[in-house]
Amino acid sequence: MALDQYQEEEEEGGMSFLDHLEALRWHLLRSVSAILILSVAAFLAKSFVFGIVILGPSKVDFITYRWLCQLSDYVGVQALCIDELPFTIQSRQMTGQFTMHMTSSFVVGFIAAFPFVFWEVWRFISPGLYDQEKNAARGAVFFVSLLFFMGAGFGYFILSPLSINFLSNYQLDPSILNEFDITSYISTLTMLVLASAIMFQLPVVVYFLAMSGMVTSGMLRAYRRHAMVIILVLSAIITPPDVISQILIAMPILVLYEAGIQIAKRLEKKRAARKAKEEVDDAL
Repeated sequence: MALDQYQEEEEEGGMSFLDHLEALRWHLLRSVSAILILSVAAFLAKSFVFGIVILGPSKVDFITYRWLCQLSDYVGVQALCIDELPFTIQSRQMTGQFTMHMTSSFVVGFIAAFPFVFWEVWRFISPGLYDQEKNAARGAVFFVSLLFFMGAGFGYFILSPLSINFLSNYQLDPSILNEFDITSYISTLTMLVLASAIMFQLPVVVYFLAMSGMVTSGMLRAYRRHAMVIILVLSAIITPPDVISQILIAMPILVLYEAGIQIAKRLEKKRAARKAKEEVDDAL
């Protein structure tokens, strides 16, 4: 009964329920096609994608390590320079390298196609929004994509190298050698990069929650301490068990949380100004 009623309402609005399903199917097909095309391109560019991008943080000539060595020379603290990564990467399964080649190509394809995928999702959602909501959400694709790439870049250039350095130098006993499986290495790198990219979406989440009235700037300020604890716990979950990595991922998230408070405050000012203008118009 509820489904029939929904179909009747959709047909009255000019688009049937089946038309919505057909539109969703095409949006999904275009999104999946973009991911597959870029994944195939990444698979074919094995020497660059895998040899330079994926395995980059495992080599001492990685750009982050070079920057740290330059910084150590500048400030005179040699401990900052990472000139050795005492571990080797191995493949202990017959299909290990091929499987990881496929997996890493898909992850790279998804990251590269993310703006197009989100644009397709937004194209499906936006017709159901009111004009006021569309205007408020203008530029959503750009800002979501920007924050996604900023988070992925932070995870790849900052979080991953320092985490790999910590894990490769951690030893219970000098007789135990660090020989990591390729599956473990790529899984850790992927988790750090994608987790950072997702957590950097915090201002967007706060924006839409504030726009719908579910949260306010006062509420966010009141629960700031609780949010700090939650952020630290999440940082501990997605990072290796070292304090430096946890602080590194927690700091930008805390900054983004404060940015979310300012976003909510700005929306409240606009809402109050619009309400005051409507009251004046009604009075006239």
